[in-house]
Amino acid sequence: MTGRPALGTLGLGAGTKARLHRILFEHGLRNGTALFLPYDQGLEHGPRDFLDNPPSGDPRYLLRLALEGGFNGIVLQVGLAEKFFWEFAGEVPLVLKLNGKTDIPPDDEALSSMHASVEDAVRLGADAVGYTLYVGSPAYDADFARLRQVREDAQRLGMPLIVWSYPRGAAVAAKGGNDSFYVVDYAARVASELGADMVKVNFPKPAKRERVHASYDREVSDQEAIDAVVRSAGRSLLLVSGGSKAGDDAMLEKARMSMEGGATGLIFGRNVWQREHDESLRFVARLRELLEKYPS
Repeated sequence: MTGRPALGTLGLGAGTKARLHRILFEHGLRNGTALFLPYDQGLEHGPRDFLDNPPSGDPRYLLRLALEGGFNGIVLQVGLAEKFFWEFAGEVPLVLKLNGKTDIPPDDEALSSMHASVEDAVRLGADAVGYTLYVGSPAYDADFARLRQVREDAQRLGMPLIVWSYPRGAAVAAKGGNDSFYVVDYAARVASELGADMVKVNFPKPAKRERVHASYDREVSDQEAIDAVVRSAGRSLLLVSGGSKAGDDAMLEKARMSMEGGATGLIFGRNVWQREHDESLRFVARLRELLEKYPS
C-alpha cells in the first residue's frame, strides 16, 4: 500500500491542521480515514438525481443520514447550509461548497461560478471549504485566479481547502475523456500544485487510451493507475469520488483499490442516498468495514 502522509508532515497552519484533525480523528471512524457525503448535486444536476429515492430531496433527510452513517462530513451549497445545517451544527462536520454550475450548458468551456466565500464557511461553522476546478477547460485562466483567492483566504482563516479537480472541456473530451488515467492523473497533480489540502478525483480508467498522451498509451492496471494518482497528489490528501450509482461489488472494489493505493478516503453521494434508507446504511456499513483496515 502507498503510504498516506501524516497531518504533521503537510506544512499546515494551526487552524487548518486543527480542523482537519477534527474531521479525520474526531468523526467517522476516528482513524485518519474519511468518508464524506456530498450533497451539491441539486445545483450541479438538478432534481433529477433525487427521483430514484424521493426522500433524498429533503436536506434534513441527508443530514440525518450523515449522522446515522457516521460520516466525516457532509458537503452543502451555501443556501442549504444556511437553512438547514444549524440544526446539526457540531454533530457532523460541514464542507461548504464555494462554487458550482448547472449542467444545462455544455462543458466545452466549463467554469463554476462563485456563490460563497471562506468567510461564509467560518460564519456557518464549517470545517472545510470545497472548490471545483475544471482542469483542461479553456476558462482555466479565470479558474486559476479564483482558486488563488480562495486559497489565500483559506490559509488566512485556517480553513482546509478541498479541490474537486475535474477534467472538463472540448480538449479533454478529445483526449480520452474526463475519467481517463491520463487526465485524472494530471488533475491530481494540478490541484496539488495549486495548493489543495485535499483533492477529490474520479477513479481513473486506464483502458481509455484513445488520443491520450503517448506516455499513457500503454497497458496499466486499475490498481497501478490509482497508485499513480495518489503519488501525483503528493502531500494533498486524496479523496476518490463514487460518481454515478453502480452495484455494490463494483463500488466496494473501487473503494478497496483506492485505499490500498494510499487514498485518505471516499466521497460517495449518489451511491449512498439514491438507495432506500436502510439499504443506504447497510452499504455505508460495508464501506466503514473496509476503511477500518486502513488506519493512519
